[in-house]
Amino acid sequence: MASMTFTTTLSRLQATKSAIVVRKHLSSRIFVATSPRPFQAISRRYGAMATRDEAGEAAKLGRDAAKKGMDAAKKGGQQAQNEAAIAADNVAQKTKDMAGKVSETAQDAAGKVKQTAQDAWGTVKDTTQKIKDTVVGKAEATADSAKETIRDEAAKVERKMNH
Repeated sequence: MASMTFTTTLSRLQATKSAIVVRKHLSSRIFVATSPRPFQAISRRYGAMATRDEAGEAAKLGRDAAKKGMDAAKKGGQQAQNEAAIAADNVAQKTKDMAGKVSETAQDAAGKVKQTAQDAWGTVKDTTQKIKDTVVGKAEATADSAKETIRDEAAKVERKMNH
């Protein structure tokens, strides 16, 4: 809305040939200069000339229109700057959130790796204990069996010697 008013105002000022409008390429800044000379409406048919009060009023209206145009341009630039700042803040917040999620995921993965390693170590210890128990048990059984066989054989030898 403000830009429409500004465009209309600039068109009127340019039509009077008493305004200079300068806009740099790729810039939102606009420079408007108006002439303080009295406004004269000359009509060759009627030979009429505007009064000094009318010329002053026309100049005042031109200045007011230029001020409104400058305010609209300034407000538009400020609004664009605010939107850019908000967008930058949103990007920074999303980046921070993603970094937090990556950190959490890494911590979860590290915890799972640690738990898996602990489970594997526990399994190795249990298996080793079972092997030890089995080997010791077989060794004891073999030893007992060997002792019993030796006793039996010793008894046989002793019986044969006594006969």
